[in-house]
This record gives sequence, C-alpha cells and structure tokens, in this order.
Amino acid sequence: MSAIVNATVDWGAVEWVLLDMDGTVLDLSFDNYFWRELVPLRYAEKNGLTLDQARSVLAPKFEAVQHTLPWYCTDYWSEVTGLDMAGIKREIRARIAPIDGAEDFLKAVLAAGKRLWLVTNAHPDSWRLKLEYTGFDRYFEQVICSHDYGFPKEDLRFWEAAQAAHPFDPARTLFADDSMPVLLAARAFGIAWVIGMRKPDSQMPERPLEAFASVRTLAELTPSLRAATR
Repeated sequence: MSAIVNATVDWGAVEWVLLDMDGTVLDLSFDNYFWRELVPLRYAEKNGLTLDQARSVLAPKFEAVQHTLPWYCTDYWSEVTGLDMAGIKREIRARIAPIDGAEDFLKAVLAAGKRLWLVTNAHPDSWRLKLEYTGFDRYFEQVICSHDYGFPKEDLRFWEAAQAAHPFDPARTLFADDSMPVLLAARAFGIAWVIGMRKPDSQMPERPLEAFASVRTLAELTPSLRAATR
C-alpha cells in the first residue's frame, strides 16, 4: 500500500475553493444508510421479497449505472424502483449531518476572502434538502450541480461545461472530493490543488486515496488556512 500523502496548500495562490457535498462537507453515513439499508428494505416491502432477495435484484441495477448521471438521479431511481426516493430522503432528514469541523472550514474560507462553491453530483432534490436542513446554503456563492450539464463530475465534459457557465481559473483553484474517479477528472482538467477525503463516512474506517494528496477531513486544512490569512 502506498504511503498517505497529506495535503499541503499554498493558500495565497488559491482564489476558488470548490467542495463536493456528500463525503466532503456532509457525512456520507446518510447516503450509505439510505442506499445500503433503507432502499433495499423498502423495495423488499413493496415487492414481497426478503431483504436478501431485494438486494440481489437491486445490485445489478446499481452497478449498471455507477459513475454515470443516472446513478445520482432521484427521478431515475424512483422510476426504476417504484419508490418515492425524494420522499424517503425527507423522512430521514434528521440523519443529515456535517462532517466534524466542516463548518469551521467553510467559515475560514469565507473569512480568508476566497470564493466558495459547492460542486455536486447530487440531484437537486437531494442537495436542496441537505443544504436547507443544515443551513449550509448560506456559505456557498454557487451550487454547481452536474444534473444541470448532463454529465457527472467523473466526466471531463462536466468540468468544461461548468467552467463555461461559471468561469474560474483551474490554476488558482482547490477542489476536494471523496471519489477517486471524480478526483482523477478534476486533475485531468487542470485544477491545481486536488485533495481527497479519507474519512467521508463517520461510521466507517478511514481509507487511503493512493496517488492523491489527501486529508482525513476538511478540518485538517483549517489551521493552515487561518495561519495564511493572519
């Protein structure tokens, strides 16, 4: 296994801070519970299946569209499963929570005069619910959603379309995400600081992200940011 490379940032050269939502700002335990536990349970109940049978039916459907836009689309999965995906997420909204230290980092970014954007694959039903519930919408100048461009963040065409709509300089941009395919696309696009999250789910063990500078959570970036702006 490769050694972990802890991220270091030249904050004086960063103008834009682009952050993923789920697993970077918000605890991925919400989504893991939703997809791994609750959706199979509700699908089993709806179709008279055991939980194992439901998982067996759903698994190939999930795998077929992983890392494509439909994977992230609430409407797509409502049609495939016959479940009200947006409604079920609203039912369990009390599980939505920030990752420890994330809000302090957002405040530090704004205090440093950086431009703070959310860049997400989440369907609008999801990101609006989560930002409203947490109140984090007040921190972000822009919410850039892949569903508005027709490509997920894993696709270079997303980055090209997003930059055309919301101009930013990749050479002066930091981007943080927990997904290896997304990090690869962001680096290929030329973003200068591409940082992986090793602890996206508070209930799961930390995992390495080989070939990328990384931090456990955004909280690890806060001290150097504050020090750079004193």
